[in-house]
Amino acid sequence: MRTIVIGCDNAAVPMKTMLIRFLESKGVTVEDLGCDCADDPTYYPTVAKRVCRNIIESGYAKRGILVCGTGIGMCITANKFKGIRAAVGHDSFSAERSVLSNNANVLCMGERVIGHELAKKIVGEWITLEFKDGPSTPKVQEITAIENENMG
Repeated sequence: MRTIVIGCDNAAVPMKTMLIRFLESKGVTVEDLGCDCADDPTYYPTVAKRVCRNIIESGYAKRGILVCGTGIGMCITANKFKGIRAAVGHDSFSAERSVLSNNANVLCMGERVIGHELAKKIVGEWITLEFKDGPSTPKVQEITAIENENMG
């Protein structure tokens, strides 16, 4: 199983903490890149940048989980990094398709949007999924081509 790099802003510390415990209970290696308390003033783009750069530096061997109030800001920021395919996944089907159809390597969630039990269910399923060559491959290749055109 891959290493998961996780980060949150100060709005999502409880969910991040819970997800770390959950992942570690499943035998997953977790790297926590902050925030660590509700008083931490670090903005979510800074945390997303840390997580994405860590994934890129691993040669994309790691996956990431980003949590903020809604998951949206983290997702927007993460998708600014070449080779990062982030998706908001607040239900099992969307999280599943993010990997199986889009080869996503970052899952974004919102502390203020879903409960912790649902987050555990979604993450528990998401970490078991792997993109396989098939009907979605040409679509992912086109995403990569567009990314290369726009990001160099």
